[in-house]
Amino acid sequence: RLTGFGGAPNMGHDPGGRRHPTPAWLDLIETDDPLARGKKLVVQMVETFQGGGQPTIVETLDAVAVGKESGMPIAPIMIYGDDVTHVLTEEGIAYLYKARSLEERKAMVAAVAGVTPIGMHHDPATTAKLRRDGLIALPEDMGVNRNEATRSLLAAKSVADLVTWSDGLYDPPAKFRSW
Repeated sequence: RLTGFGGAPNMGHDPGGRRHPTPAWLDLIETDDPLARGKKLVVQMVETFQGGGQPTIVETLDAVAVGKESGMPIAPIMIYGDDVTHVLTEEGIAYLYKARSLEERKAMVAAVAGVTPIGMHHDPATTAKLRRDGLIALPEDMGVNRNEATRSLLAAKSVADLVTWSDGLYDPPAKFRSW
């Protein structure tokens, strides 16, 4: 698995308008401006480390090197970081759509990056301010005791639950089917 690659067939566009706004799209509007646009909800859910101790949150995507080595005109990236609205890790959630600058966005990611190289550079004072401002939330901010957090607290107990709840819209790859 290469960091930075993913499958997102619906993200291969860059539209400026939208005829039929959804509640989720509208919820990401941060102003009263009648011309303001929402955003497609793109939540990146990751554990801070992959198998073998490889950090998931990295400074440079492997896709950049792959693109160069393969002679591609651009790096083969399916979803660019500025399209991601939320990053959810075992450490917390960063509401990236609320970021007011690239520096703030980076600080938000670092705050939920755990003990990865990126996470080790977070500033505790900045993290505290991000929490106060509602830009990130840690488990305790959501009423979850880290010592009691187990998979049993999850609403979905299986991939089959996700399929049922989506009315069949979610069609997982065969390797994730256990029913």
